Amino acid sequence: MKALDWNLLRAFHATATLGSLSAAARHLSLTQPTLSRQIIALEGELGVELFERIGRRLSLSPTGSALLEHIERMGDAADAFSLAASGNVQALTGRVSISATDTFSAYVLPEILDRIRLEAPQLSVMVVASNDLSDLHRREADIAIRHVAPDRERLVGQRLRDTEAHFYASHDWVERNGLPRSVDELAHSDLIGIEDVERYTAYLNGMGIPIGVSDFRLLSNSGIAVWQMVRQGLGVAAMLREVAERTPGVTRLPLDLPGITVPIWLITHQGLEASPRIRLVQRIVSEELARM
Repeated sequence: MKALDWNLLRAFHATATLGSLSAAARHLSLTQPTLSRQIIALEGELGVELFERIGRRLSLSPTGSALLEHIERMGDAADAFSLAASGNVQALTGRVSISATDTFSAYVLPEILDRIRLEAPQLSVMVVASNDLSDLHRREADIAIRHVAPDRERLVGQRLRDTEAHFYASHDWVERNGLPRSVDELAHSDLIGIEDVERYTAYLNGMGIPIGVSDFRLLSNSGIAVWQMVRQGLGVAAMLREVAERTPGVTRLPLDLPGITVPIWLITHQGLEASPRIRLVQRIVSEELARM
C-alpha cells in the first residue's frame, strides 16, 4: 500500500475531532468543498467509508471511529510540533489569540487590549469570545482567561485572584418592582439565567442559593444577551463585579447572601511559555486583572 498523503489524514482528523466540515475547514484554513474532496479521496484510497452521511451531517462510521484512535497520536504530534515552533518565535510580531467568556471579552478585555497595543504595536491580537473551554492543544487559543483550573496534560495555569458575582437589576426594573432583599424575594424576581439551566441551578444551590429551575423566566447561551436583558429591565441576573462596575444603569441587589466566589485563571500551553510575545501578553493580562 502506498504512503498516505498527510493532508488527507489531517483532513479526516480535523473533521472527526471538531465534528463538522465547516469547523474543520476553518481550523485548517481550507474551503469546505476542498476539505470534502480530501475526505472522499482518503476514503477512496483506503477503500472504506469513514463517515456516515445523513443529509448534510457527518457522523463517524464504526471503521472511522476505529481508525481515529490511531491517527489521534499523529495529530497530537503535529500539534506539539506547531506549538514548539510558535514558542520559539522571538519577534514581538505575529498573532496572539486570547480566549475569554463573551461578557469578559466585551466589558473587561478592551482595557487590557489597549495596553497591549501600546506596548506591542506590531502584535495582532485575536479575541476568541466563547463560553466554552477552548482547546489550547488544538490552537483554538494561545491564552485563555477562565474560571476553572487547567485540566489537560501540558496546560499550565496561574490563579491570578478571585472575584465575585452578585445579582443585579436595572434602575428601571427596581423602580417598578422594588429591591429584593432575601432569597425568597429573589426567586420571584424575573430571574434570567444561562443555558443548561439545570447545571447553572445546581451550581447556585451548591453556593447556598436555593433557586429552582422553574424560577428562571428567561435564558440564553450568551452572557452578553443575558446582561443586555438585565440592562433593558427584563429581570435579574448574576454577573461578575468587573462587568457590572463597567455598566451604567444597573444596581446590585442588597441580598442577604454572600457574593459568589469566582476564580480567575490565566492558562496557556507549555509549548508556548518560551515565546516572548506570549510572555508579554500574559504579563500585561496578569497585571491588569490584578489592578482591576
